[in-house]
Amino acid sequence: MVQPGPAGDDPIILVENLEHTYGNFKAVDGISFAVKRGEIFSFLGPNGAGKSTAINILITLLTIQKGRAVVAGYDVATEPQRVRESIGIVFQDITLDRDMTVWEQLEFHGRLYDMPVKDRRDRIEELLKLVQLEAKRNELTKRLSGGMKRRLEIARGLMTRPTVLFLDEPTIGLDPQTRMRMWEYIKGVNREGTTIFLTTHYMDEADQLSDRISIIDHGKIIISGTSGELKNTLGRDLIHLETDNNEKAITLLEHLPSVREITVRDTLIVLMVNEDGTRVLPGIIDTLRDAGIEISSINLKKPSMDDVFVFYTGKDIRDEGQGPARPHFLRAGGK
Repeated sequence: MVQPGPAGDDPIILVENLEHTYGNFKAVDGISFAVKRGEIFSFLGPNGAGKSTAINILITLLTIQKGRAVVAGYDVATEPQRVRESIGIVFQDITLDRDMTVWEQLEFHGRLYDMPVKDRRDRIEELLKLVQLEAKRNELTKRLSGGMKRRLEIARGLMTRPTVLFLDEPTIGLDPQTRMRMWEYIKGVNREGTTIFLTTHYMDEADQLSDRISIIDHGKIIISGTSGELKNTLGRDLIHLETDNNEKAITLLEHLPSVREITVRDTLIVLMVNEDGTRVLPGIIDTLRDAGIEISSINLKKPSMDDVFVFYTGKDIRDEGQGPARPHFLRAGGK
């Protein structure tokens, strides 16, 4: 067993060369990553990317086929019970008993884990306050809103004071306003010292919540880093262009020293620039106009997580199935 260390020492989750297949389909394809103690770590990817399979392995619902995983200092393959004792889980689908009250849900969960009466009663009061369900303690679960049910599930996952809380698509199906409130609850849980492992397909969720993000697609981790680090890989600014002659425009612009990379998406040219876009923009406009190229639209923006995802996976996260063909990438200088 890898012994748990204090905050800042060994990672709370360590995964090495993890693979998992269903028949001929490889859902998780040799991924390796580490989660730091006390952080909010996110897997960002579309449905079918391998997020849920990976999380189900880490919480011991699926057997490790190949590779190694350590959670809270315990080997997932050889010490699954110790792993379960160290984690809390909120699944993608609601798993609450509809005919229990809010208080009964938490009380029952505490009994399942043999928590002493006083400990579990005190913990219930703490958690009802944390997720702001004190006024709903005697309400049947089936009468709660979707957001309240999610908050109750988070409270249930925290009953045993887990070292790591796994949240699998915790805000799926919620309206935007409720989702933002859920983010605040999750941040509050993290501030109490709980490490959060989050899977999501919402760009803004990963961006706003996470200390670090791994983009996962087709079972592989494409790139990892903080939100700022990932965005900075695309340059300082992005310039979106539409012209009446994109091919000629690209030939002219790819040689400009300020242009780091050019992405073509349908009729849109996206320039990644290494300098302040407001300074670069006039020169780009002049270059195209001097060549007789008409600009139909132009837009300057900072890189977003959407831009990062599209650049590294070649598709929009909202696309289903195979999605559109991978955009063609041109290196500055034609390389």
